[in-house]
Amino acid sequence: MLERMGDRWSMLVLFMLSDHQSMRFSVLKNAIGDISQRMLSQTLRRLEQDGLVLRTAHATVPPRVDYELTALGQSFLLPMRNLLHWAEQNHQQVRDARLAYVPPPRHEAL
Repeated sequence: MLERMGDRWSMLVLFMLSDHQSMRFSVLKNAIGDISQRMLSQTLRRLEQDGLVLRTAHATVPPRVDYELTALGQSFLLPMRNLLHWAEQNHQQVRDARLAYVPPPRHEAL
């Protein structure tokens, strides 16, 4: 679960859906910007499998599909926002630590 939430797109999709009652696929894609249709489809499918997103297909012409957060998805918003806040507050310290890190010497096999 943590691996999935830490991927590049899942948190962004959840964040976008949190600002709307529901969103059509095309509106969500345009709101995110540089995500491919395939990646957005895969991300939404995984979030739906996890019970965080509800997919509603409407029998219209042309077909319409809406996505919205489930109660479980809504319950993830506060921890997600706390994590984002922590990352914003500590970004520079993490960056400095990465720059200062000296990897231990590698031992050659005999």
